[in-house]
Amino acid sequence: MRLSTKSRYAVTSLLDMVMNADNAPVSLAEISRRQGISLSYLEQLFAKMRRNNLVVSTRGPGGGYSLSCKPEDVSISDIISAVDDKVEVTNKDALPGSMSYEPCLTEQLWEELSIQIENYLSNISLADMINNQPELVQKI
Repeated sequence: MRLSTKSRYAVTSLLDMVMNADNAPVSLAEISRRQGISLSYLEQLFAKMRRNNLVVSTRGPGGGYSLSCKPEDVSISDIISAVDDKVEVTNKDALPGSMSYEPCLTEQLWEELSIQIENYLSNISLADMINNQPELVQKI
């Protein structure tokens, strides 16, 4: 399975934001500088996450973004769903219903694997990532 760049950057940027919030909004410029992610790319990701109620924005001096709820209430799956299409493992080039679609002998295997991945990511929160990765705190 391969996650998209959008998904990876969204998870990374939210982890950075939560770990550097200090009870104040975090600017995207700060996240961009720390993580080496383009500011314009972060703006696109955070617009999607704001529309999906994961973050709230604060305007003006000292403004930026904050998590809309507690880190333990945000799963990695929530973040991926907010910025990307559904994470699926597949070996097909054509979607069901398209003219070139042909059933695959291993289709059920890939569908079940996608469900397992979704369940796994749904059970890991931002808080879990921070609490279980002490070396991560030092890197960010």
